[in-house]
Amino acid sequence: MALYRELISHEVFPALGCTEPTAVAYAASLAAAELATAPETVAIVVDMGVFKNGFAVTVPNTGGARGNVIAGALGALIGKPELKMEILSAADGELLDRARTMVEEKRVTVGFDPERSELFIDVTVSAGGETARAVLAGGHTNLVLLEKNGRVLLERPRPTTAGGHAYRERLAKMTFAEMIDLVELLEDEDLAYLRRGVEMNLAMADAGKGLEKVGYYVADLVSKGLLVNDVVSSSKVLAAAASDARMAGLPYPVMASGGSGNQGIVAILVPYNVGRFFEIAEETILRSIGLSHLVNGYIKCFTGDLSPICGCAIAAGVGAAAAIVYQQAGKDLGKIDLAVNTLVSDLGGMLCDGAKGGCALKVVSSVDSAIRSAYMALYGHGISDEEGFVGRSAEETIRNLSRISERGMALVDDTMLDIMLAKRG
Repeated sequence: MALYRELISHEVFPALGCTEPTAVAYAASLAAAELATAPETVAIVVDMGVFKNGFAVTVPNTGGARGNVIAGALGALIGKPELKMEILSAADGELLDRARTMVEEKRVTVGFDPERSELFIDVTVSAGGETARAVLAGGHTNLVLLEKNGRVLLERPRPTTAGGHAYRERLAKMTFAEMIDLVELLEDEDLAYLRRGVEMNLAMADAGKGLEKVGYYVADLVSKGLLVNDVVSSSKVLAAAASDARMAGLPYPVMASGGSGNQGIVAILVPYNVGRFFEIAEETILRSIGLSHLVNGYIKCFTGDLSPICGCAIAAGVGAAAAIVYQQAGKDLGKIDLAVNTLVSDLGGMLCDGAKGGCALKVVSSVDSAIRSAYMALYGHGISDEEGFVGRSAEETIRNLSRISERGMALVDDTMLDIMLAKRG
């Protein structure tokens, strides 16, 4: 149980806005809180994944402003690190005007370090002749260094493994069978927290249904009879609407999974909606969502937090598929292997081109494949290890996918950023 709760503590948390620019805001607030006067300059250095994800996404409470620059400026001006990943909830009109002025006067800079392969955020804030620096590494809230005027106030060991935290080293050695054993030991307090995540993400989906974006488009196709009105379509609409709202910067939090809000939407809402449709007992649904979080975190042990491959597809989608099989078949590892292998065979090459409105389309694809793969597996159908990079088990397939992501796609983020930056040139 200790491992499960460590994962939940580090990776499953309420987050307002896209987690990468929000983490930048959090780091800026940590640094600014050490200074006695209002921030004058903010210098931000991040890994390529954080840079990419914060490039074009709308930041909550900014009137539609986008990117890590405005998030860093606001976080520094707010200066309340105790809010963590809900730091942007404290933004108001006055702070936003001041943040915009800082950005316009080019007193906020953002760059990326191409040598950083794991999540990394380094923010230095200056004011009144003093400076403070905060460094997050290996996780959106994992503070590893805090300095003031060059003096170290706090220092923790930096992650040295692909997974980041020590608990991920243990998680990476687990099997799906052992993960199922863990969720079957969940206690009332654990289930209550999972229920809170359901409620939070359902509220975001309700907010997103008022936007004429991807969730609306899918619902319109259903109303016209072009898509069947079934549990697959309703799950697509629900998850896409929540993603629409989040990517549009609506000021509501979602419960993240694997440190990602969109992944939290898929990992939570898909097994919830499918379970409700098939009248699965609520406790079983919640335990299946716990499994979904564990599987999502397990995959991150191999791919890292920010992979060139879309995490909604190959992490949260896999978690959702395993959860649906668990709801119907319990600890049937053969069926879980089939579901995982089928989904990864289907979506294994889906690229991540940063957080933005179009992410909801990838959420739709992830939902569709997760449900289809799960129900194919429940009836004994799926992709075997005779095909492509699929392994003999879910665990082996995920390790194979990791090799493709890390070695075979090593230049994807560089190329993607060249394209994205050229559009702004």
